[in-house]
Parts: sequence; structure tokens; C-alpha cells
Amino acid sequence: MTMINPSQRNNQVLKYVSLVTLTLQNALVGLSMRYARTRSGDMFLSSTAVVMAEIVKLLTCLIFVFWEEKHFWKFCESLKVTIIKQPADTLKVCVPSLLYIIQNNFLYVSASNLDAATYQVTYQLKILTTAFFAVVILRKPLRSTQWGAVILLVIGVILVQLVQTSEAALPSGIEQNRMLGFSAALSACFLSGFAGIYFEKILKDSDVSVWMRNVQLSLLSLPFGLITCFISDGNTIQEQGFFFGYDLFVCYLVVLQAGGGLIVAMVVKYADNILKGFATSLAIIISCIASIYLFNFNLTFQFSLGAIFVICSIFMYGHQPKAIDRHSTTQKA
Repeated sequence: MTMINPSQRNNQVLKYVSLVTLTLQNALVGLSMRYARTRSGDMFLSSTAVVMAEIVKLLTCLIFVFWEEKHFWKFCESLKVTIIKQPADTLKVCVPSLLYIIQNNFLYVSASNLDAATYQVTYQLKILTTAFFAVVILRKPLRSTQWGAVILLVIGVILVQLVQTSEAALPSGIEQNRMLGFSAALSACFLSGFAGIYFEKILKDSDVSVWMRNVQLSLLSLPFGLITCFISDGNTIQEQGFFFGYDLFVCYLVVLQAGGGLIVAMVVKYADNILKGFATSLAIIISCIASIYLFNFNLTFQFSLGAIFVICSIFMYGHQPKAIDRHSTTQKA
């Protein structure tokens, strides 16, 4: 009987905890953004919510860096050496910092104009854009199953987008525009794909920890986020204040968004692509079912077929074929 040591057991627990958390976060963020942008009452400024999410993420990553260093002065020295004394290295992170800020603002536009289920499915196009930039920037070859997954993904999203839905009046009074919502989601996917691959290249080309890189990322995102706030909502901020329209639900949404990137980091560390694909697929199903009850979403056969194609493409893209054991093959022969 094989004994499992405590370290392996802890990793197993962390793997499934991170996957359950990722599933819930993926499902809840789309549903929560949709509800927050369509409910009645004073509408909060999405640009300020993006900035607040970066602040929460920055504080969380600083806590993780402190936990790694285990001493306050070592923690301060680590920040000084990595961020201040290496300005050229820190400035490399400016590109993904700016792109992530713009991407997150686009996601709010998309959530305001697409129902939660359609938003969730459409945003999976980031697999396509990530694959494209991985080939162009990192020179990663794609397997035939991955090319098939990309084609299946595009077909699935097209089917979902071609579904004709009735434009019901929203409690917030916002007029929905499906084309604007789709364009915003598509733009967010391109920015997510490029920023993700660029950030991956930075991580691989240095020995700086993931948490420290996220500190740099959030720290540099704040100036870009504040500039975006005052360009898009400057007059409203001056008249109503930075936190206009905020309540407990908006605070919850900010924390939920901030946790997304950190949860993905945990999944990458403790799980594999198949289980990550399972979590994403389950989140799509949860979003569809919840949308029926929360937003009177009409689930059609065409939408269901498109969603199934997208879910299949996620599994196909993340599937890692088993390596052939040449030694055992030779023995069998």
C-alpha cells in the first residue's frame, strides 16, 4: 500500500480548493458584473472600480511577498532591490500594466451590453488570441488538436453571437448594444492574449518571483488606471466623488475581480490544464443556469450548441498527449 506524505496530501487539497475557487470566481464575476451594471440606483464608475481592484491586488501581493521573506527589513530590502534599484526591469512591466487596465475597462463595457451567459462564452476567445500571440512571440508550435480546438472555439462563439435575443428594458435604464458588447469583449480578448504572453515572457526571462512581478504589475497599473478615470469620468468624479455609487455589492465585486489573477496563479502552480479547463467549463454552465433564473435568459438550442463547442474546445486545447515510452514499447515488441 502506497503511503501519501503530508506534503503530497496538502498539494492535493490545494489543487482542488484552487479549482473550486476558480470555478466559482469565473462564474460569479460575470454574473456579478452584469447585475452591478444593470440594477437600479446610482451607477458606480467602472473606471474607479478597476483602479480599486488593482489596489486590492497590490496589497494582497505585498502580503504574499512579506510571507515569503518572513522578516520586515528583508521585505523592505527585497522591494527596494527589485523595484527601485532595477528601474529598467520594472519598466518592462509597463506594457502589460497598461493593457490590463484597458482590458478590464472593456470587460465592464461588455458586461453592460451582453447577458452574463453570452459574455462568459464570448470571453473564451482569449484562448484564440493567447494561442496566436504564443505562436508569434514565444514561437510555440501548436498541436493539431489545438488548431482544431481554436476552429471549434470560433464556431461556438459565432453560434452564440448569432442568437437573436429580445432586448428587455433594464432596471438601470442603460440601452444595450450587442455589437458594442461583442466588440468590447473581442478587444479585451486581444489585450488579454498579448499581455498574458508578454508577462509570461518576462517571468521566464528573470528569476523574480510571481508575487513580486504582480506587485510591479499592480504598482505600475495604478497611474494608468487613474489617468483612465479622469479621461473617461473626470467631470463625474469632480462633481460626485471617486466612490460615487459604491455600496457593499460594489466592494464585493472589486475584491472578486482582484482575486481572479491570484487564483489563476494558484491553479497554474497546483493543478494542470485539464482541471483548469474543467473549472472554466463548469463556470460557463453555472453562468448559463444562473442567467435563466436571475436575468430571465432564454436558453436556445443554438446557444446551447455554441456553448458545448466552446467547452469542448477548452478541453481539446488544454489536453496534453501522453509521451510514448520507447523503452516499454521496445520490450513489448
